[in-house]
Amino acid sequence: QYEGYTSLPGVAPGSTTPTYAAMTLRIDNWRWQGVPFFLRSGKALSGKSTEVVIQFREPPHLLMGSGPNAESAKIEPNTLALRLQPNEGMHLRFMSKVPGGGTATRPVDMRFNYDDTFEGQSIPDAYVQLLDDVVRGDQSLFTRSDNIHAAWAIVDPLLEAWSASDAPPPALYRVGSDGPAQADTMLEAEGQMWRAG
Repeated sequence: QYEGYTSLPGVAPGSTTPTYAAMTLRIDNWRWQGVPFFLRSGKALSGKSTEVVIQFREPPHLLMGSGPNAESAKIEPNTLALRLQPNEGMHLRFMSKVPGGGTATRPVDMRFNYDDTFEGQSIPDAYVQLLDDVVRGDQSLFTRSDNIHAAWAIVDPLLEAWSASDAPPPALYRVGSDGPAQADTMLEAEGQMWRAG
């Protein structure tokens, strides 16, 4: 919960309503075995953005590295970021061999941004798009009922745990920060870190 939330008009002074959530999810099937999904969402953070970041696995053997001890060097993982809002687009960051002899690598970037490519053509706000689809009877972008049930199967136990009398108080974080330190600790335990917006 962000600091000062309980001082807002209409919010009970002892409210434990969370304003931030971070979690690791795993799908128990052959396709996604061993692939963690890290999710976070919150209010009053340093910025407002929605993106999906795919971090590709490191190959079992590194042919090139970024330093003199290439075989033991830890190289930056390749990532594909799908920016949903604002500034819709994609960003692929991958390691590339530096031209010339040797095996040094460095990260390079490929970007696609809707605003740059389709100048003057604005993308409608998500709610405008939603209402337009409703009026036209287009359900292609709507969430199916089985997906909604699956989402609630995840969220309901969390809400029940938070409403229990013995639930710990929400972790506090500063307005304008990236959230509580516990979210960083959660990812560090997985050998990961949150991507900076």
